[in-house]
Amino acid sequence: MRWIVGTLFLLACTRGPEASPDGAEPPRDVEVADPRPTVEARVDRFGPNASVAPTDAGYDPTFDARRTRGRVTNPEAAVPPLCYTATGGASNPCWVCHTVGQSPNDLEDVELQQAYAFSDFARDNHWDNLFEPPAPPPLDDAALLAYVREDNYRALGVALAELASRGEYPGYVPDLDLDAGFDDEGFARDGSGWRALRYQPFAGTFWPTNGSTDDVFVRLPETFRRDRATYRANLAILEAAIASDPRLRDADVERDVEPIDERAIELDLDRDGTLGVATSVRGLPSHYVGTDHPVRRRVFPEGTELLHSVRYLDPDAPSGMARRMKELRYMRKIEEYDDWRIHAAYAEELDEKERGKLPRYEGSAMVGLISFLGWQLQGFLEDAEGRLRAQTDEEHRVCVGCHQGIGVLVDGTFSFARKVPGAEGWRPQDLRGLSDRPQVGHAEGEVLTYLRRVRAGDELRANGEMIERFFDAQGRVRADEVRRAAPGGDRDLAWLLMPSRQRALALDRAYLGLVRAQRFHLGRDAVLAPPTNVHRRIENEATELEQVHFDGRLHLEWR
Repeated sequence: MRWIVGTLFLLACTRGPEASPDGAEPPRDVEVADPRPTVEARVDRFGPNASVAPTDAGYDPTFDARRTRGRVTNPEAAVPPLCYTATGGASNPCWVCHTVGQSPNDLEDVELQQAYAFSDFARDNHWDNLFEPPAPPPLDDAALLAYVREDNYRALGVALAELASRGEYPGYVPDLDLDAGFDDEGFARDGSGWRALRYQPFAGTFWPTNGSTDDVFVRLPETFRRDRATYRANLAILEAAIASDPRLRDADVERDVEPIDERAIELDLDRDGTLGVATSVRGLPSHYVGTDHPVRRRVFPEGTELLHSVRYLDPDAPSGMARRMKELRYMRKIEEYDDWRIHAAYAEELDEKERGKLPRYEGSAMVGLISFLGWQLQGFLEDAEGRLRAQTDEEHRVCVGCHQGIGVLVDGTFSFARKVPGAEGWRPQDLRGLSDRPQVGHAEGEVLTYLRRVRAGDELRANGEMIERFFDAQGRVRADEVRRAAPGGDRDLAWLLMPSRQRALALDRAYLGLVRAQRFHLGRDAVLAPPTNVHRRIENEATELEQVHFDGRLHLEWR
């Protein structure tokens, strides 16, 4: 029966409604089973303020999503603005995404480093906010800092829980109490099962110097976390399955993990022949502890959830992370496909692109869109008043574009494969104390390699501060300065990647201009001035890059 349901779901994903600029055939809702606590429990978790119904304050986070249901003006919104970069024949930021995939992601898309392989519709750059960014609001620094230090997360959970209790909202209801915080092992103190993840940020756009800070949390299904010992062990196994060196065979995997009491789980994780305290996983076990669920390399188990917040910059916060969220992003693995189906999904997408078909997606703004890898992706943005709201159908396409069809992905994800090994990787995100590690197979740090290959600190070569800090007058990277943040150096990633106070506030102010204008369908990147190294229209499919790189990886050299 499960095979039949899975097959029908795959057919629905590949034969869903065609993208339509006029929204003639809106996508339908997909009912997703909710394994989380009851609505009442979720409301209670948010404390005394939860008694205030969202309608009392005129706050309905789903209003825009419902009002614009099925409306898509840019059916190619999955192609991000940064893919329109003008390379000048020498700047190659494409290598970090487009590379040779790692099984079961067998996508090899290196050719996208050399060709703008866009549909006819996507040849025009529809991200108008790059060329005419909304005017920043005239806030002084004190008012701006007061804004980014406000909380806009709690109200979202309260409002959505209230709507869900009335049967008016079927999607994800935030159930992580950030105010309650995390214990010394990174577990949420609210008992929700979420655990904080610390990782090296993905190169380029996700560096704080380019506009935002972010953090990630993970939660495994309830059967994987029947007690703390079992949960820690299963997360250690997942870490070995997802984040270990991809060059090693499954039997040869070796990953440093937090100390695990093997006696509590009756499993010899480090394969030393005794049950003691393991600080590494050597070779992957056949199943997750206490379950009949097989361990699969570079595949998350069905039911895994990831929560990702994108924040404003706060130059006075120790981590640089503001309290206010720009976005809240949620992923849940609703279907774990076998390798054959994953290969077939990639082949189907490639075939449709070659035939010039526009993308099609299953789902809607109320539940999120479903990727062909079996993930439900749902996101929330700020409304004009700074309150978080559900993304529209079109806005959700941006999420699927980066979490589905690019070679570097590990099961449609970025962050977990870049987790800091062991206990240091189980706490809230913080770049302080981290070093510029090389990608696997590389000799130099990832940041240094990026700067050399891109000849700048961002995809569009618009980050003047990074150029001034780390390039000489001839445009050559000041490698010795960057290496100060390498392992053994006197600096860290925070020093390397955090913007100056002046730039941080300017980027916050620029993004707030986007929020006030509510023009996210035209782009959501904060730019301080219209960039010059970007195409308005692709006239020549060739990127003019002479050198391509086959070695882009999410995985890092930690030892």
